[in-house]
Parts: sequence; C-alpha cells; structure tokens
Amino acid sequence: MAHFDLYGLGNALVDTEYHISDELLVGLGVEKGMMTLIDDAQLAVLEEQLRNQGELKKQASGGSAANSLIAAANFGAKVFYSCKVADDELGAFYHQDLVDSGVATNLDQIREPGTTGRCLVMVTDDAERTMNTFLGITGDLGAHEIDENALKASRMLYIEGYLASSDKAREAAIRAHQIAKEAGIQVALTFSDPAMVTYFKDQVSEMVGDGVDLLFCNEQEAMTWTGEESIESALTALSNTATQWVCTRGKDGATVFDGTQRFDIPGRVVTSVDTNGAGDMFAGAFLYGLSNDWGFEKSARFGVHTSGYLITQYGPRVAVANHAVLLEEFEANC
Repeated sequence: MAHFDLYGLGNALVDTEYHISDELLVGLGVEKGMMTLIDDAQLAVLEEQLRNQGELKKQASGGSAANSLIAAANFGAKVFYSCKVADDELGAFYHQDLVDSGVATNLDQIREPGTTGRCLVMVTDDAERTMNTFLGITGDLGAHEIDENALKASRMLYIEGYLASSDKAREAAIRAHQIAKEAGIQVALTFSDPAMVTYFKDQVSEMVGDGVDLLFCNEQEAMTWTGEESIESALTALSNTATQWVCTRGKDGATVFDGTQRFDIPGRVVTSVDTNGAGDMFAGAFLYGLSNDWGFEKSARFGVHTSGYLITQYGPRVAVANHAVLLEEFEANC
C-alpha cells in the first residue's frame, strides 16, 4: 500500500508580496497577470523599487506545486515534496515551513551553497497577481532531487508546469513521469501559468509526453494549449492531452472531467483582494478530495470552497489552523 497520497516535484521559491497600483506596474515595465523570469540584477532593482513604492503584504514559502501540496497536507493528505533550496537563510525558512505543514521532503538532506529562489508577487487593486521570478538554485533542480523510493510509494505524481523553463528541471520532470508510469502510478500535471503554455509550449509538451492521467489548467491556459478560440472547444480538446482534467474558471467556478462525466461547479460570491495562489489552493483541495475517494464533483466543490476563501486575503496560502475550519464548513454543507 502507498505511503504517500501525493508526490510533488516543483520549484521552491520564497514569495514576497506587494500591493501596488496599475500605474506603478506600467512604470516597472512588467507584463500584468503573467509570470516573468528575471536574473539577479533585475531582482535587486525591482526589489528596491517595490520597497520604496509598494506596500509589503506577506512573505511565505511558495511555488505552484508547493502551495498545492502544502494545502493538501494541511487538510490531512500524506505528502512528499521534492525541490531544491540553498544552504542560506531563506532556504532554512522554506524547509521549516514544509516541516511545519507536515510535508515530507528531500530537504532533510544536506543543502548546497547558493541562493534560494525568490518570487516577487505584485497585486493590483483588481486582485490580479503578477509575478517576477528569480529561480536561483531551484533552476538547478535535477533528477538527483527525485526520491525514487518515496515516488514509488505514492498514489500520484504531481508535476509543476513551471519546470518547463529550465532544461535541467524539465529533464527531472520527464524522468519522474517515466518512473511513475513504469510503476503504475498516476501522473498529474498543472500548467501553473499562462506564460508556460505561451512561451514554453514545446518544453511543456516534452513533460506531457504521450499524455497524463490528470491535467490542471485555467481557461486561458486551456485555450492557448489547444489553439481553440472558444472555451467549450478547448475543454473538449483537453481530452487529447489527459484522461481526466480540471479547468478553473475564476468567478465562474470550475469545470472538471473524470474520464466519463463532466461537472460544472459554480463559483463563490466573495470580495476578492488577491488571486495569487487561487489555482494552487483549488488543486490542493481537489487532490485532498481524491485522496479520500470523494470523486471529481465533490472534490471540485471543495476546491471552489477553499479557493474562494483564499482570495479574500493576501498571500498564496491560508493559516494552518484554518484548513480544519474550511474542511468542517464544507462537510457541514455537503
């Protein structure tokens, strides 16, 4: 029997989140709503500008897959996460955050010298999140970070789409996919961001290979990936990539397909202040539901419930104690 419900592979980034105006975003020359990779020199300049002109809101460990797996673990799933941080202050902060959330990890081993990755998250008044990412040492994530024993002892592999931007990390994702497939373990992949299917589509295709068991995306990613001009056509075409799929649709909730039946889940009416991490929270809650054999419809309703709560606050995650509250609220209203 599997020891872990989920095994994740993804980037390890410390998120620093600022509230800024649209005017400042334009002045910074940053593409709104997208993730853009930056180097260390650009990071230093941007950090100074944001400290002087933005409003610091939150700092937390992050990364697309990390956010999802931490959420799943806080709800009660058994989770292992493979990633890479440096032997520096932020690396120690990141490792401890995983431990505090009950996530087993390869970071218990010796960490290498270097600089832990950073993500500057800029949130505007419309709650849209824009990210500039300095990968740091996580850009060197490779196959040697994969814990094959933990992977083979898991029910599902969850791969982060952001890994497509690094040759070495992409090779690690392809290797993990291969190990899982040979061991009969389900493979799930999230596109993570529209930028990945816009600028790294060929590389994402390499990670998808001949298909995955479960795909996570949003509407923009679905249409860009499939090349379809309508969301309905795009949703139909997703079945060419994955046996099962999940498409988050913002205020309109989510549409999911379990391989046989489609379910359209309405969104929650909330006052949104920050959409950063909403898709990650949805995926974490959804995967927790699957680990409890809830099925796609109930799992998707839980994803909408939890992500709807997340966007009413700043940051990509909710407090550890609030996961139990969200789960109790959801179960009480099922």
